[in-house]
Amino acid sequence: MTTGRYVGELPPGDPLQVMLGDIAAGRLEERERAGFSVFALAGTNEIYAYEGHESGTRIVCKFFGTRFGGDATTAARAACREREALRALREIGLCGSPHHVVCPYGFAPDINCALALEYFEGERLSETIDRAIWHGDEPHLFQRLEALAYFLATQHRRTTTGQPVDFAVDCTYLDVLLGMLHGTGRVGQWDIDELCWLRELWRARPRMWQDRQVWLHGDATPANFLFGQDLDVVAIDLERCRRGDRLFDVGRLAGELQHSLLQATGLPDRADPFIRHLLRAYCGHFPDSEAMFAALTARIPYYMACTLLRVARNTYIDSDHAARLIDHAKRLLRTP
Repeated sequence: MTTGRYVGELPPGDPLQVMLGDIAAGRLEERERAGFSVFALAGTNEIYAYEGHESGTRIVCKFFGTRFGGDATTAARAACREREALRALREIGLCGSPHHVVCPYGFAPDINCALALEYFEGERLSETIDRAIWHGDEPHLFQRLEALAYFLATQHRRTTTGQPVDFAVDCTYLDVLLGMLHGTGRVGQWDIDELCWLRELWRARPRMWQDRQVWLHGDATPANFLFGQDLDVVAIDLERCRRGDRLFDVGRLAGELQHSLLQATGLPDRADPFIRHLLRAYCGHFPDSEAMFAALTARIPYYMACTLLRVARNTYIDSDHAARLIDHAKRLLRTP
């Protein structure tokens, strides 16, 4: 049975019925004449899984149309960007075991800009973190972080460009986050002034400009990685894939670990062993792992701080925890 919340059946006359049937027959070599059940999947976008009654075929559809206020051109551009990112990463070998990026099956701009994707059922990193927090299974989280570090190191190594990172992009990103936080009343002008001053200290540090660009996942959150057996990792939701600093991915995961453990325990240093393990495992896939570890640990506080501010802007985060996240972000940015 498909994971997700059952929401009904796809009507026989729905144009999506034809698209899914063609994908089942042409890409998956399965005939589906009895229709599809529909399941809502977790996510901020309109994402549904469709399971064939006859074949058991499962296909994911991500709908971009309603996200852009009816702007079909922008929606189609976003869907095509994700499709091309998936294709590009699969072409460099992130296809199969142990590193896998879901396969794009088709795109229908006239069906609410639907992007049809491979379905994969696995444990999300968010579930792994919860298992460690609430059931004490920390060894399992360490194992999953090792697998994820291997995946990201492979993606980044295979896509390293000759272009230096442009840290100005990441400085602008912090400004965007501050605008959002100010709009929700979670930071005042004193906070903004301090954070902007700290940002400029980081901008002036040569080390922030000295790495080479890689292709990023772009939204490396615990919801966007699924685990299979052993070291198998599957990446989903790559619409924000772009070139940039590898720490935009690694630092986001570290920041998400910081947020989750801080929220659950109230202890600012509770996530430190997991973050250190993630970094060590990542750096272990490069020729000079010690030099890589030193370089990343010197730069990662900025990216972790951005992640904590990103989480704090969400209205589903209560104000007390948001304040803790903002305070911890400041402490990270004060790192020499």
